Amino acid sequence: MAVVATILVLYLTTGVASGLRGGANIVITPFSWAVNTIARPIGHMLAGTVNYSDVVAQNEKLRYQLGRAQERANEGWSYFRQLQQITTELEVPFVGSLSTVAAQVTTLSPTNFSATVGISKGRNSGILVGMPVVANGGLVGRVIATTTNGATVRLITDTASSVGVTLKTGRATLIVSGRGLNNGLGATAVPLGTSIGPGTKLSTDGLNGALYPAGLPVASVKTVSLTPGAATYNLTLQPAANLRDLSYLDVVIWEPAA
Repeated sequence: MAVVATILVLYLTTGVASGLRGGANIVITPFSWAVNTIARPIGHMLAGTVNYSDVVAQNEKLRYQLGRAQERANEGWSYFRQLQQITTELEVPFVGSLSTVAAQVTTLSPTNFSATVGISKGRNSGILVGMPVVANGGLVGRVIATTTNGATVRLITDTASSVGVTLKTGRATLIVSGRGLNNGLGATAVPLGTSIGPGTKLSTDGLNGALYPAGLPVASVKTVSLTPGAATYNLTLQPAANLRDLSYLDVVIWEPAA
């Protein structure tokens, strides 16, 4: 009724044709405004949805690339640490002019009493039973068995191991025995007149027929104990080499003199 009344008024004033046009504008304009008002946010929302999907895809791509970069960085750091460890463990200036063969530790079979490791080099590399084995710090043990491409090393902490050592001054010779991997080394029957105390360093004596060449660091004194009424000391020793974290070793190409 409002539309009809409007048309009638317009007809009476400006004519039917122009009135219809104007009336149409009057009628349509509110709808057009409403459609624009609603459609514009929807358009923005749809555009935002499309853009958001792109952003999500880009973020996923960036996360992947960042993850790969982090993996490469971790691998690089791991290789660096491994190289650093190898370099450190194989630094054995105390062997002097003796030749060595570097080998990787392949198996660990220590118990509280037996302490041995397997290594990656054997007879094909010139390694023979009885050859000394060292690592950064000092003496590790000696080869007790070989295969074509491998060998077994008895650590100096093995209960079946014994090493003839001397003080840095060379004035006394002692026998150092293994007490098991977790118990380190010990020496007994050390004469009371021997000048020795915590921190004293011991190295292989290299006497004729000895199992090891002279001058290889073996251990340092941790404690000195005296049993009441006894005429000798007992020593607790710390191995010079870190026997609990062995990855690479050097086999010394040396055999005891006949």
